[in-house]
Amino acid sequence: MYLDKSRMINKINEFATQGHPFLFIIDFNAERGLVLSPEEASSKNIYFNIQGVTNFKKTPDLPGSFEFEPFPVSIEKYQTSFNKVMYYLNRGDTYLLNLTFPTELRTNLSFDVLFYHSDAPFKLLFQNKFVVFSPESFIEIREGKIYSFPMKGTIDASIPGAMQKILKDQKELFEHTTIVDLIRNDLSMISKMVKVDRFRFVDHLKTNRKNLLQVSSGISGKLEKGYRKKLGEIIFTLLPAGSVTGAPKEKTVQIIREVETYKRGFYTGIFGFWNGHSLKSAVMIRFIERTNNKIFFKSGGGITAGSNVGFEYEELKQKVYVPII
Repeated sequence: MYLDKSRMINKINEFATQGHPFLFIIDFNAERGLVLSPEEASSKNIYFNIQGVTNFKKTPDLPGSFEFEPFPVSIEKYQTSFNKVMYYLNRGDTYLLNLTFPTELRTNLSFDVLFYHSDAPFKLLFQNKFVVFSPESFIEIREGKIYSFPMKGTIDASIPGAMQKILKDQKELFEHTTIVDLIRNDLSMISKMVKVDRFRFVDHLKTNRKNLLQVSSGISGKLEKGYRKKLGEIIFTLLPAGSVTGAPKEKTVQIIREVETYKRGFYTGIFGFWNGHSLKSAVMIRFIERTNNKIFFKSGGGITAGSNVGFEYEELKQKVYVPII
């Protein structure tokens, strides 16, 4: 069913050069995925909604009340991996690493309902295997320019002075600046005139559990003429997404594979849609997956040398939500 990297690149280039719309879905390791026309996606029960552009035809009802109970990993298990990350941070092998865990979830919401009723700009329903309701853009391409909007930094909006608190927090500033610099370097590999257009703006997110503030930045570059013929190479050059790995990227990804207790699969991969003229895509965070008849919500956060294990553990749990109110 899945395509390997080479076949995905070729198919993306073919669709883009011919001006045909297509959906692409790529896993975290950038080793497998799909490239499909909207009609092919529908026939395989794969549905998307990318800022209002969708192939989803159903209108499932939202239950009058719904169950959503997470069972997160224990603090002891989290600390074991956290300590390993701190070891590599102190050695200088990495200076920012995004550590993630699966949280078992009990809910009466179907994946159809989660997809349809979640309030998020980027949504994906992959058969009955996983559902994504991501707030984070990966890249946009329009009129010969490429844009990225890395998201790094989350806080409970109900905390007094929450916006000022997160914007002034030195650990959060270091983490966000590191990712912005990483993304800027990534874009410089495939475009020119790269610049940071907006630095650290705050988005408000409403969820079933609490309201959150999340911090993002905007970066852009200019693509060479004829970029459509190598759109596949452009996308894969930028993978995996810097905001969900860390820096330096290659070494940090190696450490992630060692310290995390599971394989991410499609979680923190990317998906997107080319409409024939422009492209929008997202990082697959806010991700719920069915595995062995159980449901898991995968989440995490960035770890630096200044991180506190208790705070990071709370952030992992805080991100287990659905944007349904």
